[in-house]
Amino acid sequence: MVPVRAPRPSGLLRCTNSPESRHDPAVAAVHLAKAGLADQFAVYEREGVWHFAAGSAVTVTADADGIAARADGRTWTSGVGNQPLGAFAEALAALDNAACGERHFYGWAAFELAHFLHGDPAAGGTAPLLHALVPCVEVSLTSDRAVVRAFDEAWAQKVGDVLAEPSAVRVTVDEVTPAEAEGIIAAGTALYREVVARTVADIRAGHLEKAVLSRKVPLPAGPRTDFAASYLAGRRANTPARSYLLDLGGRRAAGFSPETVLEVREDGRLSTQPFAGTRALGTDPTENERRRTELLTDPKEIHEHAVSGRLACDEMDTVCRPGSVVVEEFMTVKPRGSVQHLASRVTGRLRSGAGPWDAFASLFPAITATGVSKRAALGVLARYEEGPRGLYGGAVFRGSTDGSLDAALVLRTLLGEGDDVWLRAGAGVTGQSLPEREIEETCEKLRSVAPHLRYADG
Repeated sequence: MVPVRAPRPSGLLRCTNSPESRHDPAVAAVHLAKAGLADQFAVYEREGVWHFAAGSAVTVTADADGIAARADGRTWTSGVGNQPLGAFAEALAALDNAACGERHFYGWAAFELAHFLHGDPAAGGTAPLLHALVPCVEVSLTSDRAVVRAFDEAWAQKVGDVLAEPSAVRVTVDEVTPAEAEGIIAAGTALYREVVARTVADIRAGHLEKAVLSRKVPLPAGPRTDFAASYLAGRRANTPARSYLLDLGGRRAAGFSPETVLEVREDGRLSTQPFAGTRALGTDPTENERRRTELLTDPKEIHEHAVSGRLACDEMDTVCRPGSVVVEEFMTVKPRGSVQHLASRVTGRLRSGAGPWDAFASLFPAITATGVSKRAALGVLARYEEGPRGLYGGAVFRGSTDGSLDAALVLRTLLGEGDDVWLRAGAGVTGQSLPEREIEETCEKLRSVAPHLRYADG
């Protein structure tokens, strides 16, 4: 076990709310993110609450070679073998001790972790696979209050001062034009057409049932993309299950996740949301209803969703009490920004001895970002996709040492690492797929993000 011990927080402190936080918690969260309070931060929206976290009280990072945990200016390292998730979970479990009490953590899991869980570890690469932050300060924002949990009065005062300031978030300057957005969306479609055709051939040959093929869309050189302003503009135009804005462990992201990989409550209730099957969602109610009806009756979309839901139940069965797994929703239609999806929810109760990271190991990566079977789909993605996915198709999460864990699927997201910034979108390919339709689907999904890009001044 990595002997991580975090400093004890001072407890809950209530800050006087600024007008912005009273009326728009998203604006307050973005204002905190832009304040430069620390070198790492995360914003995670869940069910009407925006959580902001900053400062590196403890960080834990895992890659194929080992795990590193840092706290109080000290670093501990250990090997992981072929089990980076297990070592990572063990390090986080060390936070749950009497000296520390309940703690929240924020982090991400790269898609390449999937190769260690379900595929060939040699394909996992050398980049970090998991990263988590235990923050120095955490703020929970709703429409009528801001609650601060800080290590000391100094951190609480910093946050209070920022919340008392007028918001300086700008969302109407240096916007991407509609023509520019459509140019971004259309990039790389010719190569995608080819790999969809190859995957359909693989499926018809019996190698797998489904693969979620994605295409990377690098953003053009030029103005520096403003992740915070892009997040706020995009959030106003989207209807996500979760949203997030982060600069964490060398990765940047601003996204509007359509579904969760998993939700684990402290009482052991587990759920997952497979979304598969897509049609565009626009401004014309009549056309939206026509597409909704088409979605509910299209054999390809129904088959794609059904195989995803079946595998979700199978994966839940491996970590849940016998007889507890049920499909609470099946093939409803959910609006998600520029698209509408067929959606289901599968729930269960964790079996005795199983914890949130056992559930994560079974359900990650989401079926709806991988395919069926996962192992076969991983092989197809490794052969046909351009480079590693990184955060795309992975997860951004918020958890607690009380056993709860909430992980959002990283889709509909602006991504950045170093000087590179890009979008990515995919479509579920089955034996019935037509390349042109799958290209159209990726374009529909990219419209959840591309039109809302904002650029920093200068």
